[in-house]
Amino acid sequence: MSSHAMYHPLATSESVHVTGRRIVATLLDGLLLGLVYNVLVGIFGEISNPAPWHWEGAMPSVLPNVLYAVGAIAYFVLMEAYVGQTLGKMVMGIEVVREDTGGPPGLAAASIRTLLRLIDGSLGYLVAFITVLVSQKRQRLGDMAAHTLVVRK
Repeated sequence: MSSHAMYHPLATSESVHVTGRRIVATLLDGLLLGLVYNVLVGIFGEISNPAPWHWEGAMPSVLPNVLYAVGAIAYFVLMEAYVGQTLGKMVMGIEVVREDTGGPPGLAAASIRTLLRLIDGSLGYLVAFITVLVSQKRQRLGDMAAHTLVVRK
């Protein structure tokens, strides 16, 4: 028996066949983060024309964008590191686990997963979708680099 099977049903192909759930969880997390962004823009955003010689369009404040980026990174890293799930994953009944133990990924692995969202999220998450479909363990690049799996809870 492999160490994978001792902690979590990681070795079974059924446990990692959660592609549809992953897609819906990603959409739910995106919706949540989009709502947060809109609230931040509503609170801190401003429309200004910094100088009369510049384009006459609306220029949002940098603050909501910075707050959003920091918040989104913290959301994914902290939720997945310690809980193994974002809110979207909770709703869909899936979780992120370490390949070797089946436990929560921890801060380093969750950070790697989140950093690689920059690549995985390319073209509207098409890179992640294709990678998940063609990989045996249904992993996106972030999972491969972090040695994590997304499985049914």
